[in-house]
Amino acid sequence: MDGPHPPEGLYVHFPFCLSLCPYCDFVVVAGAAARGPRNRIGPFLEALAMELELRADAVVEAFGSDRPALTSVYLGGGTPSLMTPAQVAALIEAVDGRLGLAADVEITLEANPGADEIGDLAGFRSAGVTRISIGAQSMDPAELRRLGRRHRPEDVVAAVEASRRAGFTDVSLDLLTDVPGQSVASWRSSLEAVLALGPEHLSTYALTLDDPDAEGLTGLEGDHLPLSRGARAWRERALPEQSDERAVQMELLTDDLVREAGLRRYEIANVARPGHESRHNLLYWRRRSYLAIGPGAHASDGAARRWWNAARLDGYVGSLARRTLPPGGAEEVDESTAIAEAAILGLRLREGIEPSLAASPVIAEGLAWARGFALIEDHGERVRLTARGRLLSNEVFARLLPVEPLAAGPGEAT
Repeated sequence: MDGPHPPEGLYVHFPFCLSLCPYCDFVVVAGAAARGPRNRIGPFLEALAMELELRADAVVEAFGSDRPALTSVYLGGGTPSLMTPAQVAALIEAVDGRLGLAADVEITLEANPGADEIGDLAGFRSAGVTRISIGAQSMDPAELRRLGRRHRPEDVVAAVEASRRAGFTDVSLDLLTDVPGQSVASWRSSLEAVLALGPEHLSTYALTLDDPDAEGLTGLEGDHLPLSRGARAWRERALPEQSDERAVQMELLTDDLVREAGLRRYEIANVARPGHESRHNLLYWRRRSYLAIGPGAHASDGAARRWWNAARLDGYVGSLARRTLPPGGAEEVDESTAIAEAAILGLRLREGIEPSLAASPVIAEGLAWARGFALIEDHGERVRLTARGRLLSNEVFARLLPVEPLAAGPGEAT
């Protein structure tokens, strides 16, 4: 196993939203903490700057100052567009000063549609943001209401138009499939409406309704916040309305429509115009090294170690006020698990995995099973999922992990 590598990217988690969506599993605080005279954005940004200092010191100590500059910075959330351009500019300047930014660095900022959330796009562009990612989720008014979203379909249109006026030539949109109450017809309408806006990148994520409390992720050092009673009740009502079969139909329809629009699927849930693939997310899928700051943020050295910050804002800000790293956790990844993870992440990509990885005995049995059901194929010298394998990818991935073998045949897509 290779040793640790210097970071190639930085993820920054901004945990504030104007309201909470019941399906969201990200670390988010809302209400008075996010706006008004008692908002906590200022103290949070002070803490974030301190974490950046401490993490950068560790990078310099481990790898020296003569190392490659970052190729990607991703400002995610939450709703990072609630920041002012001056706050974004100060953050980017601090990152450049401590870690260095490549001349062609990709700097992404997530934004929510709507006049009170989209923020000053022209100001963000001037601050150094190169790529805007807009959380549309749906273009159906009823679905947006069901999801607890604040915006309307026309706000998505306005956000894209404002992004173009601000000078952004790299605009990404997010949509959700398998939403309660959604039909294949309504998905077609949403997808066609979004594609008509001409985005360079589109993410189409299947709605997942997990239970972080049951999974043990919400303790004092956990990377998730506990579910509210309202969110839990919403999910319990929504789960029976989801359908694997309908989700597959939506995926097949997506393939047809995005191809006609000139976008190419380069990852299981992501399509893009050539040259506009998400550079930051490619770091994850290629199992590269990246730093992460902010509550709930995860980082990896690209080899055997990964670590994360706890989700709770009070603990995060309090620790950094004392100039100590926030609470969280870390784990060492053994060689077999690292190989399996590299295969799983690589197979998410259309490019697939290289021959040396595919030949590893750690994943040989799982790949043989997948090949027997025509779920993987050779593409040049690489191995990748077939179209059917993409729809059954979770079953493929489960058989690549170093655990007890599963049942003999593929079932429903997930």
